Amino acid sequence: MNIKFSRRRFLTTSAGALGTMAMPYLSRAADRPAVTHGVQSGDVTVDGGVVWARTDRPAQMLVEVATSESFRDARALPPIAALPESDFTAKLLVENLPAGQDIFYRVRFRDLSHSAIEGEPVTGRFRTAPADRRDVSFVWGGDVAGQGWGINPDDGGMFTFSAMRKHRPDFFLHSGDTIYADGPIQSEVKLADGKIWKNLTIPEKAKVAETLDEYRAAHKYNLTDDNLRAFNAEVPIFVQWDDHEVTNNWSLSKNLPAAYKVRDISLLAARAGRAFHEMYPMRESIVEPGRVYRQISYGPHLDVFVLDERSYRGPNGDNVETEYGPASYFLGPEQMAWLKRGLLNSRATWKVIASDMPLSILVYDDAANKKGSEAFAQGDGPPRGRELEIADLLRFIKMAPVKNTVWLTADVHYTAANYYNPDKAQFQEFEPFWEFVSGPLHAGTFGPGEMDNTFGPEVRFVKAPGLDKQNLPPSAGMQFFGHVKIDGTSGQMTVTLRDRADVALWSTTLDPKES
Repeated sequence: MNIKFSRRRFLTTSAGALGTMAMPYLSRAADRPAVTHGVQSGDVTVDGGVVWARTDRPAQMLVEVATSESFRDARALPPIAALPESDFTAKLLVENLPAGQDIFYRVRFRDLSHSAIEGEPVTGRFRTAPADRRDVSFVWGGDVAGQGWGINPDDGGMFTFSAMRKHRPDFFLHSGDTIYADGPIQSEVKLADGKIWKNLTIPEKAKVAETLDEYRAAHKYNLTDDNLRAFNAEVPIFVQWDDHEVTNNWSLSKNLPAAYKVRDISLLAARAGRAFHEMYPMRESIVEPGRVYRQISYGPHLDVFVLDERSYRGPNGDNVETEYGPASYFLGPEQMAWLKRGLLNSRATWKVIASDMPLSILVYDDAANKKGSEAFAQGDGPPRGRELEIADLLRFIKMAPVKNTVWLTADVHYTAANYYNPDKAQFQEFEPFWEFVSGPLHAGTFGPGEMDNTFGPEVRFVKAPGLDKQNLPPSAGMQFFGHVKIDGTSGQMTVTLRDRADVALWSTTLDPKES
């Protein structure tokens, strides 16, 4: 007699017949819920952090944490559901951890329909922030899979993540453009020298992202890279967004290109925002669900202020004559008040302001005609439009006073060190400070950009392809990241700009001033 069994009937009858025997060892791998895109951790502080993973079906995420790689002292955490509504992603805030400690975590998923069936575990690690004044190091950069340069195995994939991983940083500050939702990825791109760049592709990346699933797919595409998954398993991320998580240069006034069938920028931004929060291990705000800006304290020497320069901005355009008001907002009054409070109350040696756009590099919505500013900079001269918001912040920092602020950013697809000197500025009511620019991590290389003299930036170092060689592919080697080390004893901060081959291009050491 030829009897056919359904998967459900097989699992049900097997479980009944075998009693407590573990189902995962009896079922095929395809019958078990899998960790589909590696594991991530993020927003790590002195006593906790967020753990993230994704599975392939409705399941419970099971997390164990330990202070040893052998998991001898493992602590099992309450399970949480991964459901279709979140694209089977789940994240868990792990608390009550020891300070300054390597934490090992193990993630697996249990099938919600068959509780005896569990998938294989995947492990990761992170280091909690120190309670004492020990050394701290981190890397930063932005711009991933942009301008059609996707994952090319022949070029080593997203190779810059491998270079950053070698430094064993405490965390990674991702400065935005985590994806290029507006940038299709084709299977082949012809290079200037006639060679062919070959991308791995997925169907959803053949067009601009408009649906929630297409935005999700753009994030998942990056996570198919071996370098990125290995990096994520060892280095926690502090993530922010910029424009390409939604569409190029977006604000609520954005006129969408013809490629978009969905013509409502607010709807696109809402879908993009949901996908962004689903795909990263961020601590979520109860006060404002979906908030990106937040303060992350990483020990006595460092507070990181992660900004959101997209969600609250006024319309892009020629706002050089606009008074300080809604039309010229970049941060908006609520975020600005939060930032001032946080800077004023911070007792950390260094206050890193993570900005997704540089302060004084001119960036136009209409680059060909140099019209429609989408950046802070409004052109040479006294503060105007959006620059009034920054002038107010810099004046506050001086008058408070707040010591030892450093700005880190990406966005412009080259690397630079800019020193802001009030003696060289049109607006002079501020103390000197540094802004360091890095990236792209894996995208086209551009620049250098035109500088605005309002706040007196002095370009101390720049590495860019030059205006005659724009949009260089990653294979050209001009992919950049920044590396920061803070000496636990002296409090000195050393900033080094590096390329994807891990060559140190430029470095400086900053001495802290007394608060």
